[in-house]
Amino acid sequence: MKSLLRLLSLCAVLGLPLSGAEQNKLIAAVRAADDERIAATTSASRARLEAVYSDALHYAHSSGRVDTKASQIELILTSGNKYERIEHKERTFIPAGPGIVLMKGRALYHMAGSGGRVVNDLNYLAVWREEGGQWRFLAWQSCKNPPPDAKK
Repeated sequence: MKSLLRLLSLCAVLGLPLSGAEQNKLIAAVRAADDERIAATTSASRARLEAVYSDALHYAHSSGRVDTKASQIELILTSGNKYERIEHKERTFIPAGPGIVLMKGRALYHMAGSGGRVVNDLNYLAVWREEGGQWRFLAWQSCKNPPPDAKK
């Protein structure tokens, strides 16, 4: 993994484009990191969330609330709302520079809490950053889509 990251960084510094195979490896690594973020969220595992989140996490919810790494983890673990499933409808990865990959898309967040079950339909932009040879979740910004009947 570190040799791939060094090669990608060198290509970026020299202005060399990534080969298709290199870009596919990069995207596969970030996709795997995001899959782990989802698994950590739905299992509400403090250790897994700590491992995948950057210490500099900036998590801006669709409600306007903004969380740090610590407050986002506490929210997941103690809010009473359980992330049951996160279903990507669209997920695109865009290498943006050395050690930075943007992720954009749309996902359905299936949640359960004291008020019952809810599905949040979100458009999002996220940032992944390579930190010490690992991909870490650095930033999230989302907005809710209107209900299907409101789109007409």
